[in-house]
Amino acid sequence: MTCGLNPGFFLMLFCLLHSTEETCPSVCLCISDAVSCSSSGLTKLPHSLPSFCLSLDLSHNHISWLSPGFFNKMPRLENLLMAHNQLKALTPGIFHNVSGLRHLDLSSNKLSVVEQHYFQGLWRLEELLLFNNKITRVEASTLSGLSSLKKVYFSLNQITDFPFFSIQDHSHPFLSMLDLSSNRLTHLQWEDVKALPRLVQRGLYLYNNSLICDCFMYSMFWHWDLRGYDSVKNFKEEHICSINGDPRSSIRFLKQNRFFLNCTVEKPVSQPVTVLLSNVLVSEGERVRLDCQTSLTGTDLSFTWLSPSKGYITKASIDTLISLFPNGTLEIRATKVNDSGLYVCTAVDIKQALNATREVNVTVLLPAAELFNTGYTTLLGCMVTTVIILVYLYLTPCRCSYCKRSKPYDSSGLSSVLFCSTRDQTKNQTDKHVAFIEPEHQTIKGLRIKVAI
Repeated sequence: MTCGLNPGFFLMLFCLLHSTEETCPSVCLCISDAVSCSSSGLTKLPHSLPSFCLSLDLSHNHISWLSPGFFNKMPRLENLLMAHNQLKALTPGIFHNVSGLRHLDLSSNKLSVVEQHYFQGLWRLEELLLFNNKITRVEASTLSGLSSLKKVYFSLNQITDFPFFSIQDHSHPFLSMLDLSSNRLTHLQWEDVKALPRLVQRGLYLYNNSLICDCFMYSMFWHWDLRGYDSVKNFKEEHICSINGDPRSSIRFLKQNRFFLNCTVEKPVSQPVTVLLSNVLVSEGERVRLDCQTSLTGTDLSFTWLSPSKGYITKASIDTLISLFPNGTLEIRATKVNDSGLYVCTAVDIKQALNATREVNVTVLLPAAELFNTGYTTLLGCMVTTVIILVYLYLTPCRCSYCKRSKPYDSSGLSSVLFCSTRDQTKNQTDKHVAFIEPEHQTIKGLRIKVAI
């Protein structure tokens, strides 16, 4: 005698275990691929969370510790919100297996030091929020490896020094916002700040710090204000420095600049020198080189191209079809039709604070054969379609009272005989007849069609 278990039992057991693993915690709200456990009074992470979620909100709780490997079962996670908790440090490897994370909010916690291992492996991270903590130090390699980073917020902390040297064109090509406002910065390594990518300089916020007044500081902010950087232009009142480090003798150095009368400030040209190059014609698939010859000369020039199809192109840009040479020449190896447009090259002399631009209008033409195939063939098709429509509208057979019998039916197929009477041409008829001739031993059958004219 043999005995066996019902296969349905195992299926039910598997489904039960699977559903238990994916069950939404009672204190959370699970909607589609988003899970919200905000303001739930949590003191530790929930026991289990659905592995399919893309967004997880654990903000406004009392969580003070993240257990290792907690996020390992959530490989699809892209948005993690943990603001307004009690976190004092992050466990090494806490974000292992969540390399797809794009938005991380750790603001309003109790972090004191941002260690270099905190964000390892998050190479897709785009926004990092660390404002309103108790941070006093940011380790040099903290942002290393975060090549997709666009915005970082360190404001409202107690930072006294920041590793500006760790941010370069090739390491952070997309970084456009670095907020260090409302901290305790007193001295900055201005050479490191001047070496920051221009995109980072434009989005570097340093207002409401404890900066000590000096000519290097004043010169830097003066140039940024002249260039219209929003980080300076929108917060002129909040840019304060102290004379000789005495907080009681603070001045708004972008409003009251008498203290800096003896400082030497190199004035850049107010308007860039523009050279407009004549149109460049090239066939699709060909190689083309665009030079960036301007009025500026020297070996310390940096070049940036603005392309109509790929946006800004710098030395750090990696593209198998486009190269930017040290002398500013832009090479497109195999042009395409969508590469057509106005290319603008900006040459910058950082030491002399000068810049100049060159414009090149590129037109990419299709090969002659392809032009015929796409242009003339389309036109010919439209003409044929128009003729067919006209034939249908004006040569539709009308009812005839005097008709001649057509020739016997041809064995190659059905043929239609159209009869028209001159006697009925003046009448506004709405009924038409189409006669189909079948083999001779059969009679002609008339098919009556109602046509609205």
